[in-house]
Amino acid sequence: MRSRTHSAGFTLIELLVVIAIIGILSAVVLASLGTARAKGNDASIRANLVNARGQAELFYTSNGDAYVVTAGGASDMCSATGLANGVKGVYTFLAAAANAGGGTVKTLVTDTNVPDANVVLCHATPNVSSGPYAPYNAWAMEAPLKGTYAGYTNPFFCVDSSGFAGIWNHSSLASGDAKCM
Repeated sequence: MRSRTHSAGFTLIELLVVIAIIGILSAVVLASLGTARAKGNDASIRANLVNARGQAELFYTSNGDAYVVTAGGASDMCSATGLANGVKGVYTFLAAAANAGGGTVKTLVTDTNVPDANVVLCHATPNVSSGPYAPYNAWAMEAPLKGTYAGYTNPFFCVDSSGFAGIWNHSSLASGDAKCM
């Protein structure tokens, strides 16, 4: 009689089961990483807009107690060219928030608001006490968030000169607005 020698090793079924288990675990980990990445991007967006608040006040003081004198120019804190007595406007923070969210920046004096999940909005009102820009000497900024928040289907983070900073379920700014609503 011949004796069979049994070599040590794994059967094909055992290998397939192990590969399937590794695949399932990988899918769970990758799903968790996607959520963590979205929350990290949202944290960056929120931090940039909150930090822009302090820069807006520095700009205000350097710009003759006005957030904007000429819309879209160097005296507009939202403008890419905003610069008053050596103090830059908030555009750098807006661009960083847009970069974190994968979007672009718009200012509402020159652009109309079309709520878009990829646009960071900024609006500062001229130093006037009546008309379409009242309340005067104010500003607001908002950015879409990528993460999920309970009760929110389309979350936006908004900050304004009144001190508000919070999450809305939709875009809250329209042309001329300088307050999160």
